[in-house]
Amino acid sequence: MRSILFVPGDSERKFVRAAEGPADGLILDLEDSVGLDRKPEARRLTAGMLAAPRRKQQRYVRVNALDTGMTLQDLAAVMPARPDGITLPKCSGAEQVRQVSLWLDAFEAAAGIEPGSTRIMAIATETAGSLFGLGSYAEAGPRLSGLMWGAEDLSASLGARANRVEGQWLSPFRLARDLCLAGAAAAGVTAIDTVHVDIEDLVGLEADAREAWRDGFGAKAVIHPKHVEIVNAVFTPAPEELAWARRVVAAFAEGGDAGVLRMDGKMLDRPHLRLAERLIGSAGGDGSAPALHVTEEL
Repeated sequence: MRSILFVPGDSERKFVRAAEGPADGLILDLEDSVGLDRKPEARRLTAGMLAAPRRKQQRYVRVNALDTGMTLQDLAAVMPARPDGITLPKCSGAEQVRQVSLWLDAFEAAAGIEPGSTRIMAIATETAGSLFGLGSYAEAGPRLSGLMWGAEDLSASLGARANRVEGQWLSPFRLARDLCLAGAAAAGVTAIDTVHVDIEDLVGLEADAREAWRDGFGAKAVIHPKHVEIVNAVFTPAPEELAWARRVVAAFAEGGDAGVLRMDGKMLDRPHLRLAERLIGSAGGDGSAPALHVTEEL
């Protein structure tokens, strides 16, 4: 997935628009976008959305955080409709992922769902304490599919008056972003960049997305359909990037067990091979996104 669009779990109208759009994945939200009195209705509507005909678009459900006492109710309502995954907010570390995974074992068995097929995406930086758990996700288990960082809830947890100045993340939030990226890499899962909250600032959105792609994030969350195409374009490897990546893979295949080789007069080693494999694996759409000049940086 390149783009992951949040959709309120109590809005069928917004779901229809999102399901017809180009987002690679949807997160049907039972948490922040749904008021307390609307939670039961949102669970019912979300189950119906999950069951609606779909394209290749993945459908996750953001349940309420474990400390609310509502997580099991959410899972009981949506698991029979077979979501592709669960998004776990305000996650403090691998232990919470393992707890939800145990519950999913039971729900999958009850619904006749293939064991282990429901993935977990953790939103991993929404509380101050969660920053200290970002190194634990390598032990979270096989259901973990990605780590997303978020700034808005973290602002409240830290008591911060602002999280950005002139488009740049302030240091506590840059720290959270970077730790999430490192934690995801250590766990071998996708790092997912946070949403761009200014809906009309498409220039800023593109700058955020390019910076995230450059640094190693594999996808970006979005909160409005007009953001999706920009994010998809940035997170689609350009043709020249893919051509370079395929040449690197072919060179290492021909080199057998070689750990280092030369291509175009430059030294390549196994980290370059891993980058090339990742670029090929992330290719989606028509490959026409503007180049980020990966070959020039190596």
